[in-house]
Amino acid sequence: MENHTVAQKLEALVKLQSIDSKLDELKKLRGDLPNEVQDLEDEMEGYKTRLSRFEEDQKELEDLVKKNKEGIKEAEKLVKKYNEQQKNVKNNREFDAITKEIELQELEVQICEKRIKESKEKSESKKVEIAGIEKLIKERMEDLDNKKNELSDILVESQEEEKKLATEREKASKKIEDKLLKYYDRLRGSLSNGLAVVRVVRGAAEGCNIIIPPQKIAEIREKKKIVIDEHSGRILADVDMQSMEEEVKPKKAAPVKRKKVG
Repeated sequence: MENHTVAQKLEALVKLQSIDSKLDELKKLRGDLPNEVQDLEDEMEGYKTRLSRFEEDQKELEDLVKKNKEGIKEAEKLVKKYNEQQKNVKNNREFDAITKEIELQELEVQICEKRIKESKEKSESKKVEIAGIEKLIKERMEDLDNKKNELSDILVESQEEEKKLATEREKASKKIEDKLLKYYDRLRGSLSNGLAVVRVVRGAAEGCNIIIPPQKIAEIREKKKIVIDEHSGRILADVDMQSMEEEVKPKKAAPVKRKKVG
């Protein structure tokens, strides 16, 4: 970076502040749209994750129904087999043993049927939840598309201006030493109005209206060093002499009315 005088640095800081203030205005045109778009996108991701989980649950319930239907078929097949065996038993002990097996398989059928009924009820409930989320996703997606289109229109309008200002900002930044530039950027980020470089108007710093002592005002006018407002941390780059002159200009005395001597 070239060596620049304090006056040149202050001039560059004023220019930089002017550019950044214009960029701030362009950002204001977007309002809360970027945040709203981001919030909606995050919301959509949450809905999609929930929908995916519900669909997995639905698939598990369908698989459970299928598994229990196969269990019923297998149990009924065994019941049929045991009934055939019962016809050829040789004693009561074998008959009782086969009867017990038949009862167990019939109980298995009942258990599977109960599980199927419960799974189908849960499945129907899950379908309602899935339909609700899909409807919500559709509605929020429309909102998101509208917000994105609105933001896109604003960005298209301001894109050229922002590009031009960014180029000017880069040029101005090169005239400011890194340490001072970092201080400026950090200060701007901490101030609600973004005014890090201000003038002294009517004896007070712009942006905070803190009165500046005459001695410091003289230092600011000389532009031999960077003067910082000790209260706000703002860089005091210039003095509005017109406002200062107005401040000290004496008011004209009202003319005295003389009484007529009769």
